[in-house]
Amino acid sequence: MHYLLMYDVIDDYVARRAEFRALHLAHAKAAEARGELLLAGALAEPVDGAVLLFEADSPEVAERFARADPYVINGLITRWQVRPWTTVAGSLLKQD
Repeated sequence: MHYLLMYDVIDDYVARRAEFRALHLAHAKAAEARGELLLAGALAEPVDGAVLLFEADSPEVAERFARADPYVINGLITRWQVRPWTTVAGSLLKQD
């Protein structure tokens, strides 16, 4: 099952993220290495959020990621939510 972790960010996110970027990216790469995180990135024009795509058996994987994310811990994220995503097509879709 796929889950989307969606972040809303503070107004000066771009300016403030540099301090925590290496820690955030290390956190993301660890989740990727575990096979949980498939894609992630900031929304652009304007940079007002981010979306991370997880593959897991439950939303807890994405929720655990968010709770431990340096961006969340250090106040760069104003709100986050995890939503199940019913995928129907694409190369990342597992075939039964």
